[in-house]
Amino acid sequence: MTAEIVPLPRKRPTLDPMLALTASGMNSVNAVILDRMQSEIPLIPALAGHLISGGGKRLRPMLTLAGAELVGYQGTRHHKLAAAVEFIHTATLLHDDVVDGSELRRGKAAANIIFGNPATVLVGDFLFSRAFELMTEDGSLKVLKILSSASAIIAEGEVSQLTAQRQIGTSEERYLSIIGAKTAALFAAASRIAAVVAECDEAQEQALEDYGRNLGVAFQLVDDAIDYDSDAAEMGKDQGDDFREGKMTLPVILAYARGTEEERKFWQLAIAGHRSSDEDLAEAIRLIGKYDAVEATRERARHFAQRAIDAISIFPDSKARAAMAEAAQFAVARGY
Repeated sequence: MTAEIVPLPRKRPTLDPMLALTASGMNSVNAVILDRMQSEIPLIPALAGHLISGGGKRLRPMLTLAGAELVGYQGTRHHKLAAAVEFIHTATLLHDDVVDGSELRRGKAAANIIFGNPATVLVGDFLFSRAFELMTEDGSLKVLKILSSASAIIAEGEVSQLTAQRQIGTSEERYLSIIGAKTAALFAAASRIAAVVAECDEAQEQALEDYGRNLGVAFQLVDDAIDYDSDAAEMGKDQGDDFREGKMTLPVILAYARGTEEERKFWQLAIAGHRSSDEDLAEAIRLIGKYDAVEATRERARHFAQRAIDAISIFPDSKARAAMAEAAQFAVARGY
């Protein structure tokens, strides 16, 4: 009698290889961040520190460090540039929380709730300024162009998202354009600058940019799926924030497109802000579940993650490439 072969369970991807790969570099990056967020105005380091020490993944600066490892860069220029990337990201988070009226960020009270909107916006401006100081200190016009362009694109993406808010007719194409700007642009820039400081050729620069861009899209798709598929303890924010803010994310776009006429009327009222109670959120989650919109969103995320992995296949197999590939897999498998 032939014994039944039971397949071993697949190992769930983690960020551990990426964390190990970049641990030493991140110590240097964190030292730069700590130094440059200081000010004689006590409110500035207090407010900046509230968010920076709040337990974020620091994935964007890690992309710069991992990219440098991938291409064999031996210098240290990328440490300041990775800190600049994190400052740009942190500044946008501070501004986002004011725009959205967020109450939670990474499981803690958002900075705007503790310190007020004016201080939060101004400290965000301070961090943007620090980022540009670090860029100019590097001395590369090419790096400056890449990161400054990304900063402008992020702002455009946020404005585009704002104008799409409560617009039930927002298409999947427009949604992808929005997240490509507000999230993926910084992932792409953070990755590409590693190749620039290492003086790689154009093909390698483009490969790292493509990796970052596709990873960023995948990451945001999963973030938007999680809002209808998890609880606040996992997410570090209130479940249903996107729903109550009338954001047309992909789970909603898909559920609306697949729904009956009566279900579409619910979505029209909900996105317009007329159905926002806990019961309405429960109905939104039910409809999204009915049409498998979360799984469909995650499936699209897996597609972009695979494109990210494929982009770096031009590089020789290495510990860095394996860590970056697993980071892409983690981005779509995570529940937080």
